[in-house]
Amino acid sequence: MCGGVYYQKDGEVHRSYFPNPKAQLPVLTADGDLELVQWGRRDKQDGDLPMTGWARLDSIKAGKWEHCHPIPVKIPVLSFMEKDYQGQSHWYDLNADQFIQGLLAQAGSEKRVYVVTVPPEAANAYIHNRWPRVLSEPI
Repeated sequence: MCGGVYYQKDGEVHRSYFPNPKAQLPVLTADGDLELVQWGRRDKQDGDLPMTGWARLDSIKAGKWEHCHPIPVKIPVLSFMEKDYQGQSHWYDLNADQFIQGLLAQAGSEKRVYVVTVPPEAANAYIHNRWPRVLSEPI
């Protein structure tokens, strides 16, 4: 389900892991800048947005996120991490023209980004039953 990422900002490589309550993801703004946005919401964190770090594409299409005023965003990362069913980490590099699709959600002044997930391709089904939606330009 994409539990970690490596991304580049201001010429430096950074990493972010969802279990960290301060985890942020880079979001590409309309003017081409990177904005760091809080990655989802965890138990015991204040807020009104869903307590998760991921949004299933089928639930987005079904309208289950409409109350969060969802906006599709690009999450440009160098690589992402999935843990398999045995808890082993596997890293996957993205090409320069690829990004992870995100959902930017808002409730009042609260703003968080969620990784959009889809069922994995057959070759990756042994890793996890949900996979980040990786797209190439444009969305």
